[in-house]
Amino acid sequence: MKKFCIVFAFLFILIVTAALTALPQAETPPPAAYLRMHVRANSDAEADQAVKYAVKDALVDYLMPIAASCSSKAEAQEALAGALGGIEAEAERVLAEHGFSYGARASLRAERFPTRVYEGVTLAAGVYDALIVELGAGEGANWWCVVYPPLCFSGAASGEGVQLRSRLLDIIRDFFAG
Repeated sequence: MKKFCIVFAFLFILIVTAALTALPQAETPPPAAYLRMHVRANSDAEADQAVKYAVKDALVDYLMPIAASCSSKAEAQEALAGALGGIEAEAERVLAEHGFSYGARASLRAERFPTRVYEGVTLAAGVYDALIVELGAGEGANWWCVVYPPLCFSGAASGEGVQLRSRLLDIIRDFFAG
């Protein structure tokens, strides 16, 4: 009887999985729905890349309350436009703390980006509105996230990363555990 139950459960799971994968998948919103953020290092030198991450951490902390208060992309763009001076000052503060004398420039502009995946969201290649923070010459590799909707800030307040769970996998584990 136990074998029958296991076989039945396995077949049921296969049928449910097949039915769920046959459902139409939600499409990723177009580039116009997102406001991206790039922090571009001065160069690809190890020290420039390291300070880029220190600047990124400070900017995420600085921008978290700003992004959290916005309920639309237009509102986020307006808030960031008003905060450009503060963004530059925060980046330059971190640079100076780490002994770098080159400055930082922050701007909002539309730029072409390649396809990227962030926390399970695929952003297709295209032209996106973005907050660009260039450190020094801004010729090094960049760090990026999405300011609106706020994908780079999820889990940041608690210090925990985002954890994805499969409800179907939970059901299977519960079945065999009990």
